[in-house]
Amino acid sequence: MHALYFAAVVAAVHFGTLVGAHKYSRSRHHLFARTPQYTTNKTYTVQDFYQAEDFFNEWTFFTGSDPTGGNVAYQSMSDATSKGLAYVDDCDNSTVLAVDSTSSIPAGGNRPSVRITSNKSYSSGLFILDAATMPVGCGTWPSFWSVGPNWPYAGEIDIVEGVNNQATNQMTLHSGTSSACTIDTAVNTSTSEAYTGHVLGTNCYSTPNADAGCAFSDTDTRSFGYGFNNANGGVFALLWDTSLGMSMWHFARSEIPSDITNRAPNPSNWGVPAGFWSSQTCNISANFYQHSLVIDTTICGNWAGGAYSSSGCPGTCSAMVANATNFANAKWIINYVAVYQ
Repeated sequence: MHALYFAAVVAAVHFGTLVGAHKYSRSRHHLFARTPQYTTNKTYTVQDFYQAEDFFNEWTFFTGSDPTGGNVAYQSMSDATSKGLAYVDDCDNSTVLAVDSTSSIPAGGNRPSVRITSNKSYSSGLFILDAATMPVGCGTWPSFWSVGPNWPYAGEIDIVEGVNNQATNQMTLHSGTSSACTIDTAVNTSTSEAYTGHVLGTNCYSTPNADAGCAFSDTDTRSFGYGFNNANGGVFALLWDTSLGMSMWHFARSEIPSDITNRAPNPSNWGVPAGFWSSQTCNISANFYQHSLVIDTTICGNWAGGAYSSSGCPGTCSAMVANATNFANAKWIINYVAVYQ
């Protein structure tokens, strides 16, 4: 949710994402006997482990207007904490980031919400989000993503994203340089599967006026929304390897690999990722660098608003903003975010 300009709303719920421009100033896991092309048998050690108060001390609360045109008023840390929209649960040390669900806001108004950005930036690594719940409900647009400086030139990586009543997670890359970046669909064959997700678009190149990017839709209904929450949440992982490409996985709570739980992750044991962007058809280091991590929830806006009428949601998105109780479950409950190198 970062650019200064935005494209028109898209028609399809899954490939309608405007995640590029909107963000900057915005179990089918088969095992292989050999190391597959989307990962290598490397040892990863923790670089940063964000949990509880770390999200208040090592991340920044964004307070600008929502660049995606969303009906939200992003809160400062002091305002978010005083309103109960950002806090640490003393019972389990999880971090809650919520949308306001009590205030009287007029239709088309801006409802208080939270967006945080890591103070540190990264140009490669293994990134893991463990969440117990994510925001759900008509009009909501939650996301966990990363973005570089001067969007779109340093790129954007959307790890978790969707809108309204979307059933599965959408994973998207946005590249902004003349260096080609596409999804290599040829790597997926009947004898060597490289990804399990559905390809939504192969050209990653994004501009302020054409920012759909290249995306996969997960096939597991536990990867997003109500399905994710009903499974007690789970883990999302991004392996960003400049020599291999980008790989993304989702694991429901009951299927999280033990190496992740033990903080000794080994992606070569995880099976086929939901999404894979090969370095053979995308210059990773030229298109993606110096990324900060972002967690947010917007309301309506370019994507959730544009897809609202086709999402099975009642009335209009603008009118839904005024329904405070609709956002009672619009909250992230985050166990941790870990960065390994």
